Amino acid sequence: MWILVIGREGLEERDGSAVACLHQLGCEVQTANLWDRLDTEELVKNPPTVVLVEAGDEGDAGRAALVRVRSAEPLHEVPVIIGVTVSAVTRLDPGDGFDDFVLMPYVPAELYSRIRRVEWSRSDFAQQERIKMGPLCIDLAAHEVTVDGRSRQLTHQEFALLSFLCQNRGRVFSRRQLLERVWGVDYYGSSRTVDIHVRRLRMKLGPTVNNLETVRGVGYKMKEP
Repeated sequence: MWILVIGREGLEERDGSAVACLHQLGCEVQTANLWDRLDTEELVKNPPTVVLVEAGDEGDAGRAALVRVRSAEPLHEVPVIIGVTVSAVTRLDPGDGFDDFVLMPYVPAELYSRIRRVEWSRSDFAQQERIKMGPLCIDLAAHEVTVDGRSRQLTHQEFALLSFLCQNRGRVFSRRQLLERVWGVDYYGSSRTVDIHVRRLRMKLGPTVNNLETVRGVGYKMKEP
């Protein structure tokens, strides 16, 4: 694997730097300055396995680098880790577009495990356990829903209903069908239960579930994005 490390000048020269740690771990490394433009032509030919943004205490520079990374088309599907000091952890915002963070100074074993974790999270196998619709991500294995990387708390049945509709996008289901498929054939409650859960999903997830359509006189369907 090869890692793109974005940080301050002199990355290769500092003891304990990400570059030194990654070389110890046998990774191929290329570097870029926090404020430099990325060479997208080269990245198209050979995108990195992971991008590591070494922000340290420089929050503004780190955020600016994250914006450039996420706006570079060859890096849209590449996982990004941000390296920060302990004092900067509380200022991290998941909405800035990173997949994970690692503390500086680095511990090589921890850095390696973080890289492997985000690499796996973007793998084909992991994608089979995730449903993505724009900013909405449903992690079936972790039983978690996120919007733009921010976790949203759903009840068990809300999660089950959302997952079922997203897994069957484009199909219309009556309220009775949804009760049987999501709540189970032994459920004898009112079909209004479905309406209540749909309303709660819309309240909790807002515009991200605009594709959840009410089909008058029939039931509900999740339209293709």
